[in-house]
Amino acid sequence: MRLLLLRHAKAEKAMPGMRDRDRALAARGRKDAARLGAYLVHHGLVPAQALVSPARRTRETWEQLAPVFSAPPPVSYDERLYEGGSEAVLAAAKEADPSARTLLVIGHNPVLHDVARLLIASGDVMLREQLNEGLPAAGLVVIGFASDDWQKLHPRGGRLERLVTPDSLAVAPD
Repeated sequence: MRLLLLRHAKAEKAMPGMRDRDRALAARGRKDAARLGAYLVHHGLVPAQALVSPARRTRETWEQLAPVFSAPPPVSYDERLYEGGSEAVLAAAKEADPSARTLLVIGHNPVLHDVARLLIASGDVMLREQLNEGLPAAGLVVIGFASDDWQKLHPRGGRLERLVTPDSLAVAPD
């Protein structure tokens, strides 16, 4: 099975009095999210299910991605992805549809970065070092697991397969 952890794309700065969860994507964020969606399809990283934080910027990131899939997967908006920490994100992932071989989680930092670092035990050393430096807006971490049961998700159980950032997409040939 494969877990796709996606930090929401670049959001606008909060205006005075604005709630954090109401921040929208910036123009660059919309562009980055759409480009990332095309990357997912091109590389066969199509999720069977999506879990998305209910914050506006994560919902809008999903809305930029979803149209590129020939059949968008079912999506659930889960408050734990906005309010909770690493354990809450893991709990949400463990509840994924057992038939979903690829799960997409769209959330926030620092939690998604923490979850990625918690789950990864192996993979390309240079990519792991790059991930240790941080997960930028619209950053995607692809983690593969030998297990075929989301309930068995556990720390250090995964292998880092890919780390994709808007900057890496900008220089990629395809």
